Amino acid sequence: MNTRPLLIVIACAGLLGTTALTSPALAQDSIYVPLFTYRTGPYANSGIPIANGMHDYLTMLNERDGGIGGVKLKVEECETGYDVKRGVECWESVKDKNPTVVNPFSTGITLQVIPKAAVDKIPVLSMAYGLSASAIGEDFPWVFNPPATYWDGMSMIIRYIGDKEGGLAKLKGKTIGFIYLDAGYGREPIPLLEQLGKDYGFTVKLYPVAGKEMSDQSGQWLSVRRDRPNWMIMWGWGAMNPTAVKRAAENGYPMDHFVGIWWSGADSDASAAGQEAKGYLALNISGLGSNYPAIQDIKKYVVDKGKSQVASDQFASTFYDRGVYNSVLIAEAIRNAQKITGKKVVTGPDVRRGLETLDISEAHWKELGLPNFGTVVHSTCADHNGHSPAYMQQWDGTKWVKVSDWIEPMKDKVQPLLEKAAADYVEKNTGWPKRTEACDKPA
Repeated sequence: MNTRPLLIVIACAGLLGTTALTSPALAQDSIYVPLFTYRTGPYANSGIPIANGMHDYLTMLNERDGGIGGVKLKVEECETGYDVKRGVECWESVKDKNPTVVNPFSTGITLQVIPKAAVDKIPVLSMAYGLSASAIGEDFPWVFNPPATYWDGMSMIIRYIGDKEGGLAKLKGKTIGFIYLDAGYGREPIPLLEQLGKDYGFTVKLYPVAGKEMSDQSGQWLSVRRDRPNWMIMWGWGAMNPTAVKRAAENGYPMDHFVGIWWSGADSDASAAGQEAKGYLALNISGLGSNYPAIQDIKKYVVDKGKSQVASDQFASTFYDRGVYNSVLIAEAIRNAQKITGKKVVTGPDVRRGLETLDISEAHWKELGLPNFGTVVHSTCADHNGHSPAYMQQWDGTKWVKVSDWIEPMKDKVQPLLEKAAADYVEKNTGWPKRTEACDKPA
């Protein structure tokens, strides 16, 4: 008698039985961290490395430290495909599992779940994306977007361009082109760009790219050739980025006058054009490469043990490190929530308090094994962002290199617009609840 099938059935039954017996205990003794990711679809080239970085840092904390504060993290991905409807479905599927925080990783999804956050008592972490106005904590107590808003990013780019031109006053009479994904994400910084155009006397030319045009863009770059803008700024994502870089090179646009936001600066965005992309610039908020103790711990405890999905040539790539950065924010918010509440197994409302008193100093980045990986992150009840600086990286033909110090955002320009946008949001969304959440002192 062949007993192998029977043994398999018995083994599977045993595993199922074990799961059934231990799941309730695990649910009580673990901290649930859902990750909204997209490993498929036209945005996967951006989504995959970020998903791996997010997942691997949290897995490393489990493997190396036994979790956070002695409690294991239960990490679970939900595939959105960067699709808003699927993202909302992910929210609905996780909301009854006591999620500590949701990372939509899509501005479109973020905009849809913002009204749900206060109702379901789940904080939303939209790291350097999403609704810029959600930085105003008084109006958005459940939404956090550190370390900088899109509007901060745009102001940093304009400041960088101004410096290259000899000062912001030298922008008068210049033309700055803006090529962007024609979606909520791409349109988000336009009000500030147009305001800065009025303030400094430059002309803004807009080049929207619909989702179905991401892999073509011939029409947009024909218009760029016609208009001859002095500088080009890009707010692209997924397949749009490498296509735009290649089209710029093909059309002879000076690459050192072409600047992307931090979501348009992946290795794959520039490498598709190789040497032709040399000189292309992009902002960055996180570290470059693998020369950090914590990144080496990820390799030791996760990658080398086969617990990661990352391909060898994508480990510690720019967007992988960006995913790590995002998970540092998650982890430190959880750690902060444990300090504030005295609880080991924290919940969404606890982590909301942890996010609201987040304070990652330069010294703490070093303690985490990530010296100079990011700049200071500081949030308060009033300010859910921190408006931290970013730096400029440049493609040298084979890799990104850091080419600037930290660039401060134009807070005097950004803050009034943020406050007005937040007030407009509240006014347009009838019945928007007034803040009732108390403010904590920093832990």
